Order: sequence, then C-alpha cells, then structure tokens
Amino acid sequence: MDRMSDVIALQQRLLALGYVAERPLATVLLLMNELRRPLLLEGAAGVGKTEVAKVLARLQATDCVRLQCYEGLDAHAAMYEWNYQRQLLAIRLLEQDDRPMANKEQDIFSERYLLKRPLLESITREQPVVLLIDEIDRADEAFEAYLLELLSDFQLSIPELGTIAARSRPWVVLTSNGTRELSDALRRRCLYHYLEYPSFEKELLIVETRVPAAPAALARQLVEFVQSLRRLDLQRRPGIAETLDWAAALLRLHVERLDTASPEALLDSLAALLKTRADCAEVSPDVMRRLVASC
Repeated sequence: MDRMSDVIALQQRLLALGYVAERPLATVLLLMNELRRPLLLEGAAGVGKTEVAKVLARLQATDCVRLQCYEGLDAHAAMYEWNYQRQLLAIRLLEQDDRPMANKEQDIFSERYLLKRPLLESITREQPVVLLIDEIDRADEAFEAYLLELLSDFQLSIPELGTIAARSRPWVVLTSNGTRELSDALRRRCLYHYLEYPSFEKELLIVETRVPAAPAALARQLVEFVQSLRRLDLQRRPGIAETLDWAAALLRLHVERLDTASPEALLDSLAALLKTRADCAEVSPDVMRRLVASC
C-alpha cells in the first residue's frame, strides 16, 4: 500500500510538471531512482520517450545532458576530444622546460586540455544530472558496446588519463525507436519500459494539461480525430507532439469545433499533423470529412 501511495504521489508530481505518466511508467521511474539503474525506453517516434528525460530533470531540479545518437557516432564525439590548439601552444611553451619528457606529457595530456562531450560531462559534474542518450538504435553496435562501461560501472576510460570514475552518478535514460535490435548486454544493464501510443483518455488529459485554452468539445474531437488518423495506413503516424501542435494551430485559426469549421481551414491545419507528401495525399478531403464526422 505504501508503494502504491509513492507511485500515485509521483504521478501527481509529474502531472504538475505537465507530463501524464501511467502507473507502470511511474513505478519504473521510482525503481530507477532507488536502484540508480539506467532506464531503456522503447516505442514509436512521438510517444514521449525524450520528454521523460526532460521532465525527470525538472523533477530532480537538475540539468539534462543530451547525447543525440546518429550513424557513425564515435567515442570521441560522445565522450571527449583533446583541445589540440591549446596543446600545441603548451608544447611551444614547454620547449624551454628542462623537466623530463614524461612530466611534460603529463602536463599536455591533463584534464584542463579536455573538451568534455556529453558522456564525460555527465559523470564529472559535482551534482548528479540526467543523461539522455537519445535514439541509441541509430548508433552502431561498436558504440553501443563502448557504452557498457558507463552503464555498468559509471566510469569511462581515456587512454592518456586512465579510468575516470563518476563524481556523481547521473540518472541515465536511453531511448530507442526500434530501427535495429539492441544487444542483450545493453538490455541487461537497464530497467526497461515500452511506451505505447496513448489511449484516448490519456491523450485527452495531455491536451487538457498542455493546452488548457482549448475548449472541452474541441479537445475531445481533435483527440478522436488523431486516434482515428493513426489507424490509417500512414508512413508516419502523428505523435503526441503533433497532437499538441495541431491543438495550438486550431486555436490560432479560431476553430472551436471540428464539425463546424470550414474544410479549407481544417485541411490547412493538417500541416501540424502530417509530415510527408504521401500522408498528405492519403488524407484527402473526403477522408478528412469522414474522420470529422466520426468524432
């Protein structure tokens, strides 16, 4: 019973920050905080995975350090780079230094010449931060393997300096859109949660929370429309962010109800929902009228 009270309290705190979390997600966030284990979030694009890390940072009153993954991402871009210009200047200044070469090298390859990238930045802060490793599935398997030291031991190895242990342990959130299968080694080191597209009730609450100016009737209709839209054969189904953008667009166009708005205004507003040419063609005026009629 106490544990359930903690979950409900966390849901309320998240809601106050504008994030609607169902019980399973709130529970795994509690466990993440207590066990200090990384959290792997999977789900389709647009279901709110990245937003979890952002709201977690606000909840903990700390910074969110973000590493955006991409194909070809290597350890140096994610962890550190040497400030070669400063090193070259230091080498010139050390030419007249009579100390042994080993001592000079220690000066050149020291932390003051490091350019910290997100991974190193997150573990060398005095106060813990939220480390968001976004779209890890876009990086290759070699980089994924490189992350294992950080995820298990919260330390990183730099050849010139040795092992750097975390000064403070960050809250680590990894997200994946499922474009490739992640390794078992990475999954074993993380807590796991799959985010689905929201139910009607959840999405309506999100709209009411994030776009409070929307009339109640319009909020229900636009959520029903988006839910129906996701059941079509679209290349890219609209996510929660698109729902919120569309709500804001409808308010700008002074639309109070979908069924009384002009077809031209509604078609123009779909630019906030549909993001490919094929999807725009799929939602013809006839399809739009049918979807509006069902709301």
